[in-house]
Amino acid sequence: MTVPTDKPTDKPNTPITVAIVDDHDVVHAGIEAWCRDADPPITVAASYSDPTELDPAALDVDVIVLDLQFQESRSGLEVLRSFVAAGLRVVVYTMSTDAATVLTCLDYGAACFLTKSEGRRHLVAAIQAAAANTPYLGPTMAGAMADDRREERPMLSPREQEVLLHWFRTDSKNLVASALYISTATVNTHLARVRTKYAAVGRPATTKAALIARALQDGLITLDDV
Repeated sequence: MTVPTDKPTDKPNTPITVAIVDDHDVVHAGIEAWCRDADPPITVAASYSDPTELDPAALDVDVIVLDLQFQESRSGLEVLRSFVAAGLRVVVYTMSTDAATVLTCLDYGAACFLTKSEGRRHLVAAIQAAAANTPYLGPTMAGAMADDRREERPMLSPREQEVLLHWFRTDSKNLVASALYISTATVNTHLARVRTKYAAVGRPATTKAALIARALQDGLITLDDV
């Protein structure tokens, strides 16, 4: 499966599809009920109690809702990394509220991080945002990002930051090129360079949503900018 593109899902007229990976039946039942009641409804296409039950490369869904704690399995962070590497958009939905865990999940490429106490409204909104490849900030995620004092910041040039900001405000790289009087190829070059810089400091951003999350973390933009 390829890494998600920088555009929203190409199935705008079909329901969002979700896979749930959690080892508690009550969580599966709750998420399925919330998805049925969403507007528009979200289809739970697959459910797993253990990540070893599935092959991420063969899973064809818009979003995975992933817990991090499994009694009989490998690390949830390792699972997250493998899912992202397979090109899947992942919403982490777990009990942990630790800021370091939140930031690590974002660095590994999670589309969003939510604690289970944040509940229905945030989870449904996060699934919808992840399917559209747009960012969503829950309270715990926002708090962890605001308090992030790590120094692993890529050095972006003023032009790279300018290209990023324009691109975040539109789905069209052609419009970015027109607004900045540069070619679309140059826009792509700047964005590729930004991604390379983030990957070099161990914070890959393979999707537009992930890149927006990185820019928010690093104070390059605010929510009012997107």
